[in-house]
Amino acid sequence: MARQHSTPETRSVRLLKVGEQVRHIISDLLTRQQVHDDVLTAHSVSVTEVRMSPDLRQAKVYVKPLLGTDEEKVLKALRTNTAFFQREVAQRLKLKYAAKIQFWPDESFDEADRIERLLSDPRVVRDLGEE
Repeated sequence: MARQHSTPETRSVRLLKVGEQVRHIISDLLTRQQVHDDVLTAHSVSVTEVRMSPDLRQAKVYVKPLLGTDEEKVLKALRTNTAFFQREVAQRLKLKYAAKIQFWPDESFDEADRIERLLSDPRVVRDLGEE
């Protein structure tokens, strides 16, 4: 059987697809409250992105509690239940290797807010204004 040659483009598409599948699985587990943790049951958690390593053995899961409240408590609860998430993702995806999951806070909302504040600064608005 001939070995298929993969280009960086096809590898990255595969990484994106697998990352999106992992995101859906973790979101589904959190939405259906299948994780038996009081903190996670009490909070709505948004899984914003999953970045897979090129060998699909590492998954960085970026999460944000809705309204941004109790972020540290939610992250601690997610990290405590990492084994459960890894087992569920491995069972549902049926990949050769089970990805090691790491939970990270999603800072993109904070960064977007910072940029929005900068752009609405009166000095910047003055400089961007039409002549």
